[in-house]
This record gives sequence, C-alpha cells and structure tokens, in this order.
Amino acid sequence: MGHHQLDKLDEQILRLIADNARIPFLEVARACNVSGAAIHQRIQKLTNLGILKGSEFIVDPEKIGYETCAYIGLYLKDPEQFDSVTEALKGIPEVVECHFTTGQYDLFIKIYAKNNHHLLNIIHDKLQPLGLSRSETIISFREAIKRQMPIQDLVDADD
Repeated sequence: MGHHQLDKLDEQILRLIADNARIPFLEVARACNVSGAAIHQRIQKLTNLGILKGSEFIVDPEKIGYETCAYIGLYLKDPEQFDSVTEALKGIPEVVECHFTTGQYDLFIKIYAKNNHHLLNIIHDKLQPLGLSRSETIISFREAIKRQMPIQDLVDADD
C-alpha cells in the first residue's frame, strides 16, 4: 500500500475536518488563510487519492435501543472459508466491524445487540451456522476512547 506526501495545508485541512466533518469549507479556508476554492480543490484531491473516504453521521447505538456492545473472536472449522464467512457476516446487520487479525482468532468482529439475550440469539442463530468451531465473546461496558488516526505531524513523520 502506497502512501502520499502531504503538505502543511493538507495536514491542517485534515485536522479541521476530522474534528468536525460538517465544518463549512469557508470556515476551513479562513482558518487556513486560503481561498474557499483552494480548500475545495484540496479536499477533492484528498478524496481522489483515497485519503478522505467521505463523511458520515454517527448514530449512538444505545439511544436506539442497542445496549450491548460485544467483540467476538471467531474460530472457523475450515479457515479456507474466510471469504464466504465474511460475505455472510455482511448480511448480519448487528455486525458493524470484521477484521482479519494475527493471533488466535480467524476473524474478530464487533456487534451491537439490544441486550444480552439478543446477543445470545445472534451468536446461536446467526453466527454458529456460518461454520464456526467456536467463538469467544467479550462484552464492552463502555467505550473509553474513540478517535480517528492522529493527524498531527504527518508532514514531518519519519517512515
């Protein structure tokens, strides 16, 4: 995977929009001491390079009734089933992340469930039929830190 050289203006723009994706371009322009057109062009460039991948609204799962957050390590009966299991996981709306990782698990997923009973149903009715030999579940009581990749010092960072 290649990386792209960013200049100080790119870094400053990324910092501002990472803090607030809804910040108006003119406000970013004022903070960066450049024109609105320059900001628009830079954001378009960062998007075309794949550095920026859109913007999103973040829904608080608890506020809509999903009170249980769990991380589940999955052990597949047949590790060659990665692709088909990953595709099947995409069809389970409660699964919000899926990672291929090093270590003991074949896959590591994050799930939101309405409660522990709902979580149990997801595991038994939706995950086990995918061809798991077993799973290990960790329930998160509360998210302590959530942030994006740090933007500071990108320009001067050593490889």
